Amino acid sequence: MNIKEAKQQIKNAITAYLTQDEFSNFKIPIERQRPILLIGAPGIGKTAIMEQIAQELGLGLIAYSMTHHTRQSALGLPYIIKKTYGGQEYTVSEYTMSEIIASVYELIEQTGFQHGILFLDEINCVSETLTPSMLQFLQFKIFGRHRVPDGWVVVTAGNPPQFNKSVHEFDVVTLDRLKRIDIEPDFEAWKEYAYKIGVHASIMTYLEIKKDDFYKVETTVEGRAFVTARGWDDLSQMIKLYEQHGLPVDENLVVQYLQNKTVAKSFSIYYDLYNKYKSDYKADAILAGKASSEIKNRAQSAKFDERLSLLGLLLDAITTEVRNVMEDEKVLTQLMEILKPALVKISRQNVDPECVITQEIENQKEAARHAKQAGALSSDAQRIANHVISILEKQRGILSRSQKDNASTLCTKRIEDDFNMRVELLSKAAKQAGKKLDNLFNFCEEVFGEGQELLILVTELTMNYQTARFISRFGSESYFKHNKELMFYERQKELIFEIEKLKLDENKNY
Repeated sequence: MNIKEAKQQIKNAITAYLTQDEFSNFKIPIERQRPILLIGAPGIGKTAIMEQIAQELGLGLIAYSMTHHTRQSALGLPYIIKKTYGGQEYTVSEYTMSEIIASVYELIEQTGFQHGILFLDEINCVSETLTPSMLQFLQFKIFGRHRVPDGWVVVTAGNPPQFNKSVHEFDVVTLDRLKRIDIEPDFEAWKEYAYKIGVHASIMTYLEIKKDDFYKVETTVEGRAFVTARGWDDLSQMIKLYEQHGLPVDENLVVQYLQNKTVAKSFSIYYDLYNKYKSDYKADAILAGKASSEIKNRAQSAKFDERLSLLGLLLDAITTEVRNVMEDEKVLTQLMEILKPALVKISRQNVDPECVITQEIENQKEAARHAKQAGALSSDAQRIANHVISILEKQRGILSRSQKDNASTLCTKRIEDDFNMRVELLSKAAKQAGKKLDNLFNFCEEVFGEGQELLILVTELTMNYQTARFISRFGSESYFKHNKELMFYERQKELIFEIEKLKLDENKNY
């Protein structure tokens, strides 16, 4: 199966494993919860999906690469104690707690996350001395004398033998106690993830043209040559930072991430061409509805590969617009959930308004700190949390400047006014982004007619997590016009709050 299907299978299994009865007992006893074993080529995204699953399910995450462990670090160190059996005293060996098990308990103590995932990577590449203990762990979830805490699901991962000479094949007895999931590289599945995290548009458009370059592992006279999903992801992040600092993105950089010289050279050439298209076509002018006749004529006479690159440029530009809108809405939604009870305290109790907001700021910082430490906070969620905290700090400043009045009704009014001003700005930004989306469709209709470019545009807008959310939230007549069957849209559609519900002063109960 592909990485997307594997992710859903793991989420389903974890949901089942953590299901409890009315007496808080797990419906599948801990000893019967089969550890999950992911088998797939290196760099395919096994670790990445575990991070996503922990964040999406709100679970703690402890991750280890087992090739870094010796028998002592995994099992614990021996020490001598005296015990009495049948009136006779004996000297026996005990073991300290395994470093791996101890890290789970430490995370529970520090963050309060009672449920989580213990992820052990490269499980079939452990040292010979650790192999017997590893097999025992997979069967009984015990390292040394200590078991994985209740409520923590064990997920493991390994590489097929052809990718690693150190692989140990598991016997049937062990395999019969595991949930094995085999994963194959799949560009279409990875593309959905890539849209969500914002992989650089040059990479997205290049791989649309050369899908075979997405994942390659070859043996050459110079050794192994390979390109992986992880390589494309990491290269994307570096390209963005190099562009931010005005540093050259060339073949010398690319080959550090795409360790196949042919693919690295091919992408490097394309990246230069992509930037030329970016300069020539002026995506901002197209989205503003101000494309010149020269640009339209060039696009109309362009070859299909160049048209694909142009669509990629335009999709990247509109994605940036709608991502900002959707992120701002998430910020305001979270902020509203914080402010409503805070304003109740301010209006109904004899409290210092500034102290109430200060306490909310500390609560948000503490929650974000614990979630990050537990591995349950994505980079997007962290950015939103930071934005929320920043707004709260500004609102505390508003209250601080109005302390002379010290009237609760005035304090709540000033917070409401500040919040509703932000809602109005969000509404304007959403309308502006919607207009740019209409201009994108108008340009494609005028230049390409009802050709396959429009079909590609609608499909990509639907697959793109950011644009799909925006369209389901704010709508788009142009999109619906060209997506007559609405099949893609219905699959992506999600329930989202109406923007009017963000008004703090409507139906207030404080």
